[in-house]
Amino acid sequence: MKPHRHWLAVAASVLVIAAAQAGEAQVVVFDPKSYVQSVLSAARELQQINNQIVSLQNQAQSLINQARNLASLPSSALGMLQSDLTRTQQLLSEAQHITYNSGQINQAFATQYGQASLTMPQVQLVARAQQRWQTSLGAFQDALNVQAGVVSNLANARTQMSTLVTASQGSTGALQASQSGNQLLALIAKEIADLTAVVTAQSRADALSAADKATAPADAQVRFSQFMAGGTYTPPTVSMYH
Repeated sequence: MKPHRHWLAVAASVLVIAAAQAGEAQVVVFDPKSYVQSVLSAARELQQINNQIVSLQNQAQSLINQARNLASLPSSALGMLQSDLTRTQQLLSEAQHITYNSGQINQAFATQYGQASLTMPQVQLVARAQQRWQTSLGAFQDALNVQAGVVSNLANARTQMSTLVTASQGSTGALQASQSGNQLLALIAKEIADLTAVVTAQSRADALSAADKATAPADAQVRFSQFMAGGTYTPPTVSMYH
């Protein structure tokens, strides 16, 4: 029995020594410096990833903003503005007798408003006066028509202004804001054009009336001179209304 116990003791010793050596081989050595470097390296990599994510988000937002800036207004007031201007211009073109033409104006002033000669027949003098009166009356009618047309445009202007202001306030990009601003400026220009038309038509009527009043005394002087010169005076038949 003793030999067996001896070999058992030797085997146990060998196992103990082997186990001790294996345990020493599995011991983990902690290096604080290496650990800190690893943590800092991981933090730097994480920061780079976060920076890339932020950069991609900024690029996406930039693309969205560019798309908004390139978006145009869903509606345009240009057609209505042009229609109103065309209607006002048509009213001006319907001027009676003496139109807005310098050649026709000069010719009319030479024949109807020019100095009458002492040899001009009474019938011609009266016809000149009647023509001037009809021209002045027609000019005032033309002015009223233009004023009525401009007043009728006010309803459209109010609708256009409300639409454009709403579009400007709700614009989502630079292009929409610019387009709504340009259309508001066009509306203002149209209103100025309407005002100019009204002033022009009224000034035309006033100028023709003033020219008639300035010419009438000169024609009356010619008729009086003809009467005082002697001869038989035959008053012409005058028809002022048709």
